[in-house]
Amino acid sequence: MATLVFVHGWSVTNTSTYGALPRQLQAQAAAAGVALNVADIWLSEYVSFDDAVTMPDVVRAFDHALRDLHLQDASFACITHSTGGPVVREWLRAQRERPGAFSTIRLTHLMMLAPANFGSALAQLGKGVLGQLRAWAGGVEPGQRILDWLELGSAESLSLNLDHIHGDDPAWRGQFLFVLTGDRPDRSLYDHLNSYTGEDGSDGVVRMAAANLNARHAVLAREDGGDGSTLTLNVTTAPRTAFKLIPDASHSGAEQGVMASAPAAAVDALLRCMLVRDDAGYQALCDAFESENAQRDAQRVELEPVGPFPSRVHIHDPRSMLIVRLTDEGGEPLTGTRWLLKAGTPPNPDWMPQGFMLDRQANSRQRHVVTFFLNHALLAGSPRIPHPGNNRRNLRAATRSHRPYSATVEPRDLHGLVHHAIAATAAKDDLFQIVAPHQTTVLDVVLPRLVREGVFRLTQTAVPEDFSHPVLGAPIP
Repeated sequence: MATLVFVHGWSVTNTSTYGALPRQLQAQAAAAGVALNVADIWLSEYVSFDDAVTMPDVVRAFDHALRDLHLQDASFACITHSTGGPVVREWLRAQRERPGAFSTIRLTHLMMLAPANFGSALAQLGKGVLGQLRAWAGGVEPGQRILDWLELGSAESLSLNLDHIHGDDPAWRGQFLFVLTGDRPDRSLYDHLNSYTGEDGSDGVVRMAAANLNARHAVLAREDGGDGSTLTLNVTTAPRTAFKLIPDASHSGAEQGVMASAPAAAVDALLRCMLVRDDAGYQALCDAFESENAQRDAQRVELEPVGPFPSRVHIHDPRSMLIVRLTDEGGEPLTGTRWLLKAGTPPNPDWMPQGFMLDRQANSRQRHVVTFFLNHALLAGSPRIPHPGNNRRNLRAATRSHRPYSATVEPRDLHGLVHHAIAATAAKDDLFQIVAPHQTTVLDVVLPRLVREGVFRLTQTAVPEDFSHPVLGAPIP
């Protein structure tokens, strides 16, 4: 086995964060056919709790630390947790794009535990007063610049993920990526001031869809030769990435944390990842993980004990995350634009399935970027959910799909020398095709920028002429 490097997440100040996982892996590696000695294991200590430190700073320092390892075969494997996943992925991109500035050390296996690949809904709150107070109480800073990266819909995270979606398959060059994430929050760690810590569809910090690298990039733009009132859809799908849900594991904590508690299912999955040696083996593991995830999704009911009261019911429907960026053809952000989802034929917003919208969050630095958290099962239609203790009792009746799903885009500036017009998705396009269970879709909505003739005119009138109130004229083709 090559050298194994562990990389922790945001705001960690002690290597105790790795818990029992390094020891458990070493203890069980031999039985799984993986040679792993104490000398092969390195634990990272990087600073993310300083407000001056940026993601590129951490990446540069990571590269420098790797050079000091003096690796015998110039390669290593890596297990990351939370923000550690994006750190190493950013390093891989920097290594590829700036070969003269970064080392040529080869990463063979990147095993990401609960990675915040598309960010976390908690990041925005961590940058607020509550996060600052907690950081102050711990004697550190919140780590504002790293939190900027981690905020849902940040330009930095989208840049990295779109690069991945449109890039080639790492497995083709013998570099294997894996995402392993817990499937529910640790209810004992629920923060009553922050409901995201108990959000179904997440591990209490990172949504399953935000961890998964099986993602899509969709673009809604004007039809060729069209007037811009109809937007047509184009979709690109990311290279396949092994994705595994770890049942009953959460983001952190000594009892359920996917790393700190070293659950048997996580250790087993990591060892299976380490055994991958070629693309055929990687594809076989992807298939196996998909089958296991489907079995987990079939057992979606959780009954949470609530003392002397009836148990609280959690239905773990597959969720999807949709990150919508609203711009025009000139790249200008369209703040204040209304994005209205509709269902059925003719399209009607009132026909959207009840309960399909779970959350929405606008990026604090780019208000035209909004992340929607959707119940994929309700959008797709779902069979009845019986009570696990009484099959005759319904927890939820069967629901049917309300497809096709469409959208209307209503900009704020409908008039003026430069303005935008209301547009709708094409009748042939069903937006359901761009979302998938436990996955993220980045959707770019691009409106035509309508410029009228009055912006620039020529005249031969020699007499001085006031054009402070220009005539709008027709839109320029």
